[in-house]
Amino acid sequence: MSLFVIADLHLSFGTDKPMDIFPGWADYTEILERNWRKLVSDEDTIVLAGDISWGMKIDECLPDFQFINSLPGKKIILKGNHDYWWSTKSKIDGFWAQNNLTSLNILNNNAYEADGKIICGTRGWLYNSETVEDIKITNREVGRLQMSLKAGDGLQGEKIVFLHYPPVYDGMECRGILEEMKKAGIKECYYGHIHGKHAAQKAPTGEYDGIKMHLISCDYVKFCPVLVR
Repeated sequence: MSLFVIADLHLSFGTDKPMDIFPGWADYTEILERNWRKLVSDEDTIVLAGDISWGMKIDECLPDFQFINSLPGKKIILKGNHDYWWSTKSKIDGFWAQNNLTSLNILNNNAYEADGKIICGTRGWLYNSETVEDIKITNREVGRLQMSLKAGDGLQGEKIVFLHYPPVYDGMECRGILEEMKKAGIKECYYGHIHGKHAAQKAPTGEYDGIKMHLISCDYVKFCPVLVR
């Protein structure tokens, strides 16, 4: 049993929002499926770190969820900035149960155990939050990370944090998120959100302030799930 991760699937089977208009995204769903099936088995777990579907409402996302559900492995899904369909965990769980999407699970104020690791995380927020509203959202995301990390206390293994937003970008830090990870002794952090070669150059990979950072946006990892070691 292994643990994988990838972010920013940006699926649009149920709505007209094609990603192949962007350089490097041609035929990406076929490439993603081929790579996924090559690497991930039904006994594995894969974290999907936000920006799952372009659907604005949850029923518009059904074809995207069905595509994900058809792929091997147990999926742990967290929210991204473009996941406008997101609502409460109970409503999402109910919709998935109603549609027999049995391999999908929500990461929201909770934690999971897989492959000797504890999966914790939240969406995160902007690394340059200055407005009153941005600071409010950041504090809320810090609280959600706290709850997720606390939920992992009763599980066995090393805690790993998965975010959508990078906790650091272009020298700017989301201090609240970083401080929570450091207090919890987190050594590995996986995040998405960043697209394109130029933007990726500003995103930390490797050790930052004692935490090893991994950028796992779909296009950055060439639409190939990343093994969490």
